[in-house]
Amino acid sequence: MVLLIVLYPRSNPDTHIAASFGNAIADWTGVLITVVMTKHLYEKGSAERQQPKSKVRSAAVEWLREHSLTLFLLVTGIAWLVAFRAMDPNSKWGQVVGNIVSEWTRILGLVLMTRRLMEVGSKAR
Repeated sequence: MVLLIVLYPRSNPDTHIAASFGNAIADWTGVLITVVMTKHLYEKGSAERQQPKSKVRSAAVEWLREHSLTLFLLVTGIAWLVAFRAMDPNSKWGQVVGNIVSEWTRILGLVLMTRRLMEVGSKAR
């Protein structure tokens, strides 16, 4: 990802390679968040989540922990959206950040759908 971020500003914006660098930055950012954050944050109702090591005494803190993945995606997604609104959407980085906003929306949708939807016969049921 670092290599892509270094190469992207140096690439010619009128070429396919520059467009692929920009898309790859957004895609790999989404993959990184999906892999890392789903390992360290929790979401109540997700069969894949790890069980917290201990219960917290405060109901509010427990609720925050149970929904930490959704909250993280919402807060950081809003930050990406604010950054995107301040950019020219047709600029090189504007397109990348626009793609990242799209990735965040997709990931949040997946998290919310896995909480609500279960496949018949799935071990998660």
